[in-house]
Amino acid sequence: MQTTYPAPGRPLPAYQARPTGAGPWPGVVIVHDAVGMTRDVQRITDRFADNGYLAITPALYHRGNRLLCVVRTLQAFRDGKGTAVDDLVAARDHLAADPDCTGKVGIVGFCMGGGFCLVLGPSGHFDASAPNYGAWPKDISAIPNSCPTVASYGAKDRMLKGAAAKLEELLAEGGVARDIKEYPNVGHSFMNQFPAPGPLKVIEQVAGLAYSEPEAEDAWQRILAFFGEHLK
Repeated sequence: MQTTYPAPGRPLPAYQARPTGAGPWPGVVIVHDAVGMTRDVQRITDRFADNGYLAITPALYHRGNRLLCVVRTLQAFRDGKGTAVDDLVAARDHLAADPDCTGKVGIVGFCMGGGFCLVLGPSGHFDASAPNYGAWPKDISAIPNSCPTVASYGAKDRMLKGAAAKLEELLAEGGVARDIKEYPNVGHSFMNQFPAPGPLKVIEQVAGLAYSEPEAEDAWQRILAFFGEHLK
């Protein structure tokens, strides 16, 4: 459902979903990719709720002028600080304060959202993190101090060559519980289903951005199993 939650300055719009039945449940903050709030975001949020998580996706581009919001959000991801980071921490606090929440909260992101997972994984605010093809922030020195992390990448991702191996190395350095996997036959955004018209679908294929169900479903099962271990 569409909702708002308390965030710095003023309430922020979000899409939230709750499991059926009786709680309490762990929480999950979902961070959308650079495209913003789409129907795909709702699908992902609902899927976490269907699997027993209080789930919320903040609308990070809803603080005034959209172009400025996009720029500021991308800057916050790169710098590891800023309004978008504060909004995600506030979303975590909002879930944790819910009487139906166990107090355990994870964070999941895609592309830019995966980058925010890499930023917030070491912050102490989250109990597990799932960066999916997460772009690198400028400073990666804190990543060895991350919370338990399950990450997925595509070997054909032109933007993140070698990222899976690099993340494995960084997390191993800190002894972080982890499940890092690179899928050989997919590229960037293989877990996202964008509602693109026919011509854009062709562009997606050429750019290596296409959804691929077998790899996406495998990644989903790994995330749910990992979160089940560390959040439930």
